[in-house]
Amino acid sequence: MGSSISSCCESCFRSRKSQQYEPLLLENEREAVADLLQFLENRTTTNFFQGSPLSALTTLSFSDNVDLQRSAALAFAEITEKEVRPVGRDTLDPILFLLSSHDTEVQRAASAALGNLAVNTENKLLIVKLGGLEPLIRQMLSPNVEVQCNAVGCVTNLATHDDNKTKIAKSGALVPLTRLARSKDMRVQRNATGALLNMTHSDENRQQLVNAGAIPVLVSLLNSPDTDVQYYCTTALSNIAVDGVNRKKLAQSEQKLVSSLVQLMDSPSLKVQCQAALALRNLASDEKYQLEIVKCDGLTPLLRLLQSTYLPLILSSAACVRNVSIHPQNESPIIESGFLQPLINLLSFKDNEEVQCHAISTLRNLAASSEKNKLAIVKAGAVQSIKELVLEVPMNVQSEMTACVAVLALSDELKGQLLEMGICEVLIPLTNSPSSEVQGNSAAALGNLSSKDGRTATDDYSAFNDVWDKPEGGMHKYLFRFLSSPDATFQHIAVWTIVQLLESGDPQLISNVRNSNLLIPNIRQLSNTRTASPSSSVGGSAHSHRSQAQSYQETDTGEGHGEIQLLARRILDFIEADAEFDAGLAHGSVTPGHTQPGSLVENGGSDMREHEELRRSVREAFAAGRPGSRG
Repeated sequence: MGSSISSCCESCFRSRKSQQYEPLLLENEREAVADLLQFLENRTTTNFFQGSPLSALTTLSFSDNVDLQRSAALAFAEITEKEVRPVGRDTLDPILFLLSSHDTEVQRAASAALGNLAVNTENKLLIVKLGGLEPLIRQMLSPNVEVQCNAVGCVTNLATHDDNKTKIAKSGALVPLTRLARSKDMRVQRNATGALLNMTHSDENRQQLVNAGAIPVLVSLLNSPDTDVQYYCTTALSNIAVDGVNRKKLAQSEQKLVSSLVQLMDSPSLKVQCQAALALRNLASDEKYQLEIVKCDGLTPLLRLLQSTYLPLILSSAACVRNVSIHPQNESPIIESGFLQPLINLLSFKDNEEVQCHAISTLRNLAASSEKNKLAIVKAGAVQSIKELVLEVPMNVQSEMTACVAVLALSDELKGQLLEMGICEVLIPLTNSPSSEVQGNSAAALGNLSSKDGRTATDDYSAFNDVWDKPEGGMHKYLFRFLSSPDATFQHIAVWTIVQLLESGDPQLISNVRNSNLLIPNIRQLSNTRTASPSSSVGGSAHSHRSQAQSYQETDTGEGHGEIQLLARRILDFIEADAEFDAGLAHGSVTPGHTQPGSLVENGGSDMREHEELRRSVREAFAAGRPGSRG
């Protein structure tokens, strides 16, 4: 490029040797040409952004002579290609003036120079502030491909600064950018799709982009043979799919979107694979797409990515599978496709807690609806891994792991197996976690383990006796903390769990509760206190790795008592009846009408039905919910 500049300048400067050309150049222009030629000979030591070199370039830029303008534009292009630094208005004004030239060569070189300078953060802002967008938009409409390419490339660089994005969106640039994304020239296509991608990082700009008709263009270019274009379009669509309204538009108009993204997960480019999985993850925030991804055979490439050694691929695929697993109909297909063991392996992925959260949350989702799936997850070793890891993993992962155990513990068939594994030994310390979510989920898991429909005489509750006083104070101290907590949810869990332990009929457990100087005073207090409706942190949310608040509605009886108060009174009734029964045995008689140990039923069938309804409502409340999906 340097020889072209010198040649152009020399042709203009021939007027020094040929008087017939002298009127073509003004005196200051002749001096500027001479100075520029001298500066170019010493270009490695010359600062062209200030002083005499900049003055010479400015003079040539504002000349009416097109040849001199070309020399200036070419010089700016070459100089900025080799060196970029923050510049002031005195540098940008002549370049912006050159952009308005009607000469194609001047336009091409000036836009190249401006695009080079737009790499610098300070320059990005100043170029837009000085009105650089308007001439760039005009050049994007040029019939010359080189001019289009440079102008779009400059806008792409400008759009990387957040302060410029809205200004670009409102400038009218999006329509020509969208049109140029279909250009037959691959360079123009790359620059245009790159610019569109840069405009997708805010809600307002995404909407402007959708209004400009960018969605069908981006979707059609997913099948581009160029990897960069695929990457820009996939990433842009991933960002657009963050918004629920946009997902609905995509669902209505782009029928081939999911299948195209599934195909791109097999791209030779790792970055394209990664962005395709992330785009599907965002789409899978909606039920329709959760089902469509499975229908389009998206599980096969997702499983492959999940077992990759490249962290971005693992993370993107794990996040996608997590969202896909939200839909109940996808539980069995995911398990049948072979995801269980890879997901369990990722529980110990200590390099990234987000991967761990996605993996355990997916397992939790897969366990939500089916007894068969719960059994498969336990058989695959998930609970054993959780037990080994849960006390060491980050708090967010602990929250998801304990919520998963709470879901698995809903299975009557699995309760005994989980207790034999010693899961209580790790749940009890976590009931004293700094995180209220971890506390609540751990306590809910213990509560679910203690509850069983259709109890039989062979039910073994010895595991609760084994952990009554240990570790870390055992069940005893945990129940005391929850009973005396100001959190009504924790009180609720504690009294419910105590009811389950008493209903077990295990003599040792009943004795442990009855003889506790820590529990009984708090139970008496709760039995006399009207408690406000609890609001729990137990459960999960669709688009978060953390548990989300879930309402526990207060259940009023005809006597006007809330659930906590009623449960506390039933505990006291049981203990008092148990004490009277023991006293009767000591005297060789039992008073007719008194309840037997192991039963909270009193006053006949009416109270039995009332208690069963209460029991059912509380168990449903304590069942840790599917993240984000089923209410």
